Order: sequence, then C-alpha cells, then structure tokens
Amino acid sequence: MTFVFIIAILMTKTSIQTKDKTEQGQFLKIAPFRKHIRKTDVHRHKNYFEIIFLSQGSGSHSIDHHSYPILGPTLFFMRRDQIHHWDIQSEPEGYVIIIKNDFVEESEDLALRKQLLALSQVSCLPVDDESIELHFRLLHLEFERTEKSQKAIIIHLLKALLAKAIDISDRTDSHTTHNSDLFQSFINLLETARPLINQVAHYADLLHTSPQNLNQTCRKAAEQSASELISSYIIGEAKRLLDYTSMSAAQVAYELGFKDPSHFSKYFKRQYQLTPQEYRRRKKA
Repeated sequence: MTFVFIIAILMTKTSIQTKDKTEQGQFLKIAPFRKHIRKTDVHRHKNYFEIIFLSQGSGSHSIDHHSYPILGPTLFFMRRDQIHHWDIQSEPEGYVIIIKNDFVEESEDLALRKQLLALSQVSCLPVDDESIELHFRLLHLEFERTEKSQKAIIIHLLKALLAKAIDISDRTDSHTTHNSDLFQSFINLLETARPLINQVAHYADLLHTSPQNLNQTCRKAAEQSASELISSYIIGEAKRLLDYTSMSAAQVAYELGFKDPSHFSKYFKRQYQLTPQEYRRRKKA
C-alpha cells in the first residue's frame, strides 16, 4: 500500500487516533515487541517517549513524513508528538520501552533526562553493537521483578542502554544534542501543551525566564532561536493534521490557535513555501 493511498484513506478521518499501551498509573513499560504486528493504522501515542528495538523483521516503519526500512537490527525513537505506522513483512522480534515524563521526573536524574533529550532528535538508528539486545533483555528481566531495588536498577540499566545508543548515533553522524534543563522544559511544553502559541514570551513566562534567556538557551542547545523551534512544532502539527485528517485548512488554523485562517495560510507559506491547500494537493497528487 503506497503512502499516497494511505493518505487518501485517512482523509476521511477528522482526527488522528491516539493510543496508550500502558496501564492506568503506569509510568514505565518494558515488553517484547508483539510478533503479530504487521500493518497498523496511522496513530500517535498518549504522552510518552517510546524506544523500539527490532532484532529481526523486514518491511518499513513510517514516522511523521519519513519511511524507514527495517533492515537488520534497528532502533526507533518516537517523541510523544509524532505519528507513525508499521508495514512489517516478516515476523518481528525485539523489545519496546515506553517512558512517561512522570517516570523521568520521579527519578530526579538529570543525566537520564539529557540522554532522552539527545535521542529525541533521532528517529531511526541501525545497530552495529550486539550488546544492545543484551541491554534490552536485562531491562525486561528487571521490569518483571517486584523487588524494591527494581527501579534503581532499571534506571542504571536504562542509562547504560541510552549511552550505547548515543555512542552509535554519534558514530553515524546522527543529529543529537545535550541540553539544559530549561531547554528540556521548553521542548516538553512544545510537545505537550495545546494549542501551540506562536509567542516566545508566552513560553518564557511559563518557564519563569526572559525571552532573551530562552532564545540564548535554544541557540546554544539546538542552534535555533526559540521562535524557530516554535514554528517547527506548529508547522509539524499543521502538516500532520493536513496529511491525516479531513479537517479544512481553516479548521486546522483554529485547532492550532490561529484566530484568522488567512493569517495561518500566510504563516504556513512563509515557513513551507506552500499554502496549506497547495501542500495538501501536492500530497494527494
């Protein structure tokens, strides 16, 4: 099934499906990848960061607007705001780790937060280190235990796994960043707070800092200004709604907090060189 055909089917939907694979009150989940999964509808996950390791399987995994082939051992990283779907051609084998922000907050571990932020910039990572699978196995074994020391052990094992992944990412020239608490908090707001507000001062107030300091922090961490990062998230969400729902451009504008659809159209074109309508027509062509 082609990407365009998938788009055509999904255009009958008025919203993007949201799934939550955790139980109520569960902030962390480590489980084997379900072998029966082959093809899934486009969906996003409910407010958590997901790490997927496939040691076996073939096919493709689409995250936002990119399709990644499943070729040998592969790591996938998905932020809470991203959408994805699977098209798996042979029986998969691997593991899934789901991490909610509550788990990270309760851990009070700054190094863990920095590692997760670094890997949130990566979507797909071919694995050339055999120890990665061992780390996942150990994490799963510890997760299944009920001892009081379980959480501390899991955090240490998780940090070891993430350090391995960052090392692989650095060696393959993937874009990773190691950033401050302020930057992490800003990114968390952009990923979770809705509607997105196109004002640096709005987020600076929420983070109890000045717009100038927030801009300086963003430039140091990501080589982009705060306004550029806000724009990238707004455009990203706009493209998802245009791609995967039947909402009109005006409805998308209101959904994203624009009071005037014409202003949204100009904003979208300034950022993406196409109007929302032109973008949708090109995708459907």
